[in-house]
Amino acid sequence: MAKKTNTEIKASTEEKIKEAARTVFTKKGYAGTRTRDIAEEAGINLALLNYYFRSKEKLFKVVMIEKMQKLFGILSPTLNDATTSLDQKIVLIVNLYADMLLKNPDLPIFVLSELNLNHDGFGSDFQPHKILGESVFVKQLHAKRPDMNPLQFVSGILGMIIFPFIAKPIFKKAIGSEKAFEAMINERRALIPKWVKAILKTK
Repeated sequence: MAKKTNTEIKASTEEKIKEAARTVFTKKGYAGTRTRDIAEEAGINLALLNYYFRSKEKLFKVVMIEKMQKLFGILSPTLNDATTSLDQKIVLIVNLYADMLLKNPDLPIFVLSELNLNHDGFGSDFQPHKILGESVFVKQLHAKRPDMNPLQFVSGILGMIIFPFIAKPIFKKAIGSEKAFEAMINERRALIPKWVKAILKTK
């Protein structure tokens, strides 16, 4: 078996540290995490972690940007797809988020709670007006409802799909199990586009 190159070893170690940081930051948040916790989770010594990432702040920013991209970055390709209608985009957005959040149920709470704390402006990279901008989606919405604020409209759609994951412990207690929660989310795949269409018709 060929030996790993220095570049491959470095990439492997960095990924091991980032994976450990994802786990620890998600469990403890920024304030509750020590670099020692991350080093222990990664199975390396603290000096090696500091060699690669220098500080907790730098490592957190890497993880935070990655998680924000996962939570919000999936919007842009759909919003700018010229081959799909407004109604099709709504269905796509709902399904993309349902799929992603079922695989990453802790993601919304982590991102939103840390953004609210606004550690050193870590949330400044997220600018929703740039995601929407002059997107195909906005043009389609203006053609159908020129009176509707695109940011309000998208926020409403995302709220309907993301909120159940933020309030998941309450929903699970009410409906009884993880399987029942997943069934509820899958039912919302069909319901949310219907609700949004009703909103578009209401003036």
